[in-house]
Parts: sequence; structure tokens; C-alpha cells
Amino acid sequence: MLTDCFVIGVDYGTDSVRSVIVNAANGDEISAAVFYYPRWKEGLFCDPSANRFRQHPMDYIEGLEQTIRSCLSQAGTVVANNIKAISVDTTGSTPVAVDKTGTPLAMLSAFHNNPNAMFVLWKDHTSTREAAQINAHAEKFDTNYLQYVGGIYSSEWFWAKLLHILRADKEVRDACYSWVEHCDWIPFLLTGGTDVRQMKRGVCSAGHKALWAKEFNGLPPDDFFASLDPLLGGFTSKLFTDTYTADQAAGTISAEWAQRLGLPNDVVIGIGAFDAHMGAVGGQIEPYHLSRVMGTSTCDMLVAPAEEVKDILVSGICGQVPGSVIPGMMGLEAGQSAFGDVFAWFKNILGWPLQKLITDETQRNAANDKMIALLSEEASKLPLSEKDELAIDWLNGRRTPDANQLLKGAITRLNLGTDAPRIFKALNESICFGARAIIERFKEQGIPVKGLIGLGGVARKSAFTMQTLADIANMSIRIHKSEQTCAIGAAMFAATAAGIYPKVEDAMQAMGKGFDSVYTPDASKVEIYNKRYNAYKELGSFIESKG
Repeated sequence: MLTDCFVIGVDYGTDSVRSVIVNAANGDEISAAVFYYPRWKEGLFCDPSANRFRQHPMDYIEGLEQTIRSCLSQAGTVVANNIKAISVDTTGSTPVAVDKTGTPLAMLSAFHNNPNAMFVLWKDHTSTREAAQINAHAEKFDTNYLQYVGGIYSSEWFWAKLLHILRADKEVRDACYSWVEHCDWIPFLLTGGTDVRQMKRGVCSAGHKALWAKEFNGLPPDDFFASLDPLLGGFTSKLFTDTYTADQAAGTISAEWAQRLGLPNDVVIGIGAFDAHMGAVGGQIEPYHLSRVMGTSTCDMLVAPAEEVKDILVSGICGQVPGSVIPGMMGLEAGQSAFGDVFAWFKNILGWPLQKLITDETQRNAANDKMIALLSEEASKLPLSEKDELAIDWLNGRRTPDANQLLKGAITRLNLGTDAPRIFKALNESICFGARAIIERFKEQGIPVKGLIGLGGVARKSAFTMQTLADIANMSIRIHKSEQTCAIGAAMFAATAAGIYPKVEDAMQAMGKGFDSVYTPDASKVEIYNKRYNAYKELGSFIESKG
């Protein structure tokens, strides 16, 4: 029955978009393509010194078209004619201002080069002031509207970003009719949507970032937002009340996009969701196993039967939303604002002289490419001591536990014997200590963590980091076989939305490829790491107390 059923998963990451064509019968990857955003690569519309990171919608559209067409070209006509569905995941919260037709303002000539009219990337922290005001404002209400997002609202999320943009740019404010997440806009685009009120919003983005909850009958009331700032008055009426799980269809591909991509006219387009949520499914998440998508940042997903979670509300995480990962189960999200980005930062620090001294670009790039591998090799040889150099991983603020994007990283216990491998070792430990803090928060508040699942680039490429994490967490980590768990997860949801499988668990079972390695804790290091973790917490508390 499934011989001629193929689906497409599209994964929008921070730097690129990748698409895969997958055989829905067994999960075999037929073809894949990656597109690096050209405007983003040039650093256009961004200002890292101000924590401003914006992406132009044309990067997304060009990437969508080029990767899918490339996949179809590789796969051949027979596969192309039997594509049944497409589902999409994206980074988040990555929202954009749109007009009544659902068109991002940056696609209009008047706003084409205006960063405030573009998608506000998840890592954009220009709205820390607005997030702080939302947190203070929420305390004035009898109903705790932050209870399902861990009790603390983040500058990385929907409402803080919207309020910042409305305040910062009158022209955008006057033209902005609604505010839309990237993961909701792409399915709307593919189905030919022309009325933003008809856009189907996913429960994943709505529940974890926009304060939607069935207990509130949707979004918090207009008074909550209007009393925060009159600029938000009436805005909820331009948004949404209903939400949808990612196993459902957003609609069918439009004639225009079917022609642009070279696809049949009956391809189903699934509801969108965030990358880590679909990635957790692609990585075959299990109840009470923390699924860690580890790339530039991390997003940590945990699912549990809703009847077992009951009234537990875990504080300081990125929310808990029924159906946000697997329909019918509670989805809990946490994460770290910087993970691979910590290594990228250190690599850039060390590589700065190379950029100035080595004129041959090929030689320079070759040296840069080897840097992390060499540092990992040398750092792994160093003996472990309770008194080693110590670092805090908050180079991009802290996502969880307890969001605070104003916090800064640190390195201490330096001396004249400290060299690059020792600093790298401390940085590597710091991101693993940050992961342990997330695990401890779940356990402290009644949600057991029975094991870890590693997904993403860092999980596959860095044995040194994965072994350190296993030692620091004192917990085994299984590494999933797939190189593209987010895109494969999107493909699993596409197969479910198309009706090939009745539920996503069935798609996950049939299409999943399992695990190919396991890291287990080194018992000789556990006690030392317990002491170093306590020192990490003390140093973090000191830094936080100093503002």
C-alpha cells in the first residue's frame, strides 16, 4: 500500500533550510538539499552588538523553492509524481509583521530593506525590556497568564518581540495588521492563503510562545495586553482563537506553488511546528526521556502522558502544552540559548589573528575547520580536577531554567598555565552544566528524567561533548542515527497529515531509524563533576546577583 508514497520534510534552521524526500513506508531518505540564506550569510539587517538578528522572507522563499526542486530533480519523475504531503518546521519564536493578506511587510516595496519588517529571529534579544515589563505586569492579575510558560516570559518570544517592534517603528506599526510565526506562515504560503484571519496557527508556537491555552479559552484577554501598553489594545482580535496540532492538514498546495515546485496539485500541506518539537519526533522521543536537539542552541523536549502530569507546572521552562510534540501527550520544552554557539564564539576569538595574518583563503579556512576538532582532542587528554578552570555558558543569556537574556557568560580560575585547550574544556563543561541544571529542574518539580536522547549536529559530531554530558548528568545518552531528525520529523508529520498513518506514533515507529551510539557515564568522574557543578551554580548565582 505504501510502495509509492513519498513525503517531504522541510527544516528551517538558523543559517539554512534543508528539505528531504522520504519514503513513507520505511523512512528511507530518497534525496536531500540544503540552501544557505544569502542575505543572512552576508550579515544583512543584523547588528550582533545590539542583539538584533533579522531574516528576510525572501531567504525563506528562495530556500524553499530551490531545496524542494533540487530534491525532486535528484529523486526523479516517479517519486515527484507520488509526493503526498509536505510539512515544515522552523526556528522559534521567529515572528513577522504582516498585512491583511498575510504578506510579510518586508515583501512590500516600502519595507523591503527595513529590519523591523522582517522575521525577528529566535535569538534576537532586542526586546529584553518588553519581556521584563510583561513579567512585572502579569503579577497584577488574579489569573497567572504565564503559568503554562514556566512563569517567566522571555525576550525570545512572540509578545515581547511584537511590542518592541510596534514601539520602535511607527511605519511598521501603522502597516502591521497581524503578527505571525514563521512555522505558521510557510504552510499558509504553500496553500495560497490570502486572508491572514484564515491562517491555521499551530498549538506548538501558540502555546509555548504566545500564551495560548485552552484554560484561557484562547489567548489572554485584551485587557491584559491593552493595560500593558495601549499599542497592544485590540491586537488579540487580529490573531487567533483556535489552534491545531501538527498531525493535521493546513490545506492543499496551491496551483501556483504546485507549478513552481513541480508537484501534483493534491499534495497535502501539514500544520507547522518548531524545529525541536518535530525533531524530537524524528529522533523517536519516548515518555520521560529528554530529547536534546543540539545545534547553535539547544531545545530540550520531554513528553509525558497528560494524566500523569496532572496539575504539575514546572517553573522556569519554556512551557508545557498538550499536543505540542505528540498529540494526546503533554509536551514540555526547555533549552539553552547558546550551545554550539559557545564553541563558535571561541573559535572566532582564536581565529581572529588567522583572518589578519593568513592571506590565502583556502589555507585560512582549512585551519579554521580543524580548530574545534583539535581543541576537543587536546582537551580530552587533560586530567580532571575539582579546581580546574570554570566557565558559565550564558554568552547569549539564559533560556532555562528561569529565562534571563541579560545574563552574561564568564570564565574564572585562570592563571598563566591556562591555555586554549583548558579554556575549551571549561566551556565544554559549562554547556553540559547548563544541561544538568535543566534536568535537575524537571526532577525537582516532579517530572522524572529517565534518560537522554541526543539529536543534531553537536550530538553527531562531538564525542567529547557527549561523553562530558553523560559524565556530568550521570545519565546515558543515546544518539539517533539520522543526520536530519528535524526534517525527518517533519516528514513523519507530513505522512500523518496525509492520512498515510493514523497517528504520528505509528509514523515514528515505521519511519524511524533508531540509534547508533550510546555514551555512558564514567563512574570515576561523577563525584568530581558533582563538586564542579555546585561550583558552577555558586558562580552563576554570584554573576546573577551582580546584574
